[in-house]
Amino acid sequence: MAEKILLSSESVTEGHPDKMCDKISDAILDAIFAQDTEARVACETATKNGGVNVFGEITTKAYVDIPSVVRDTIKEIGYTDAEYGIEFETCSVWTQITEQSPDISQGVTEGKGLFKEQGAGDQGMMYGFACNETPELMPLTIVLAHKLCEKLAEIRRSNGIDFLRPDGKSQVTIEYDENGKPLRADAILISTQHNGGIEYDTIKSEVIEKIIKPVCKDWIDENTKFYVNPTGAFVRGGPYADAGLTGRKIIVDTYGGIGRHGGGAFSGKDPSKVDRSAAYAARYIAKNIVAAGLASKCEVQLAYAIGFPEPVSVNVDCFGTEKISKDKIAELVRKHFPLKPADILKQLNLKRPIYKKTAAYGHFGRNDPDFTWEKTDKTDLLKKEAGL
Repeated sequence: MAEKILLSSESVTEGHPDKMCDKISDAILDAIFAQDTEARVACETATKNGGVNVFGEITTKAYVDIPSVVRDTIKEIGYTDAEYGIEFETCSVWTQITEQSPDISQGVTEGKGLFKEQGAGDQGMMYGFACNETPELMPLTIVLAHKLCEKLAEIRRSNGIDFLRPDGKSQVTIEYDENGKPLRADAILISTQHNGGIEYDTIKSEVIEKIIKPVCKDWIDENTKFYVNPTGAFVRGGPYADAGLTGRKIIVDTYGGIGRHGGGAFSGKDPSKVDRSAAYAARYIAKNIVAAGLASKCEVQLAYAIGFPEPVSVNVDCFGTEKISKDKIAELVRKHFPLKPADILKQLNLKRPIYKKTAAYGHFGRNDPDFTWEKTDKTDLLKKEAGL
């Protein structure tokens, strides 16, 4: 008998303390970009108990009332009562902001550094991934995990379950066959913050019937295991229960652990930082390769040196699923896709205030016209040149 292959991915709601910080950082980036698309922003957020600290480097001509952005974002998330873990009107907000280092600035400003072209905002490697197991060309595990958290937030906002609070997490385990085809959901986990005094059986049955089954019904069978609030209670949540920090959910933000990660976070960084923009470009490349049928699974690695205008390496791995040679695929990537930082910004139109909505429920696999890195506009060209 073939051994079971089980893979899992997790997601978190926008009320999770780390995600709350991601969303605040990206809300500040959007507020600045709404006035100044040439701004340089590296904005971090931390939160604990009733306090939020915004810190980092920002160089801009814009004026933004950062405490107001913080409070508006916390309110939008749903922290409107101190019992939930923080309250938007009464929380304290500290800011510690300096300008971007001039040594870094000259390397990412066209004509200012050692090279005439705009260079990368940092060194590092960025990964993009795509596979054909879902319509989103994403791993099924992370797609379902995100949809569960989105459903959890939707039901909370609509009062479809009247005892839910903003903090929450999901995790989905899928069984695959030996060829990597998803077969069934083996285990589904949701931990959701809730009002006090609610019977555990009520919480479990409501979550299973109104959230888990509508999202995962096509993958559930009689042996699927459900775990709802497996500690037994989740009343204390938000920053009161757990400190939050920007950039601590990088696997949630990307591919759920299916595929590699270069280590750089996204939120709060303007797209001159290749941590963000090159990761988007790598997803764009991988998705078009899979959508064009050149491979059924693809991972793209891009690597950069700070201040240098070209990637120092480009690697494409199709895990043996390629329909043409890997050398030919690499040639098509270099020919048809943006790889220089300036070209990525231009072709993906990244200098816009579009980032707050990326901060929760994944940066990839979402059907939103502002997520330009999700376009599959190169597929016909790739098919033609590949002879498919």
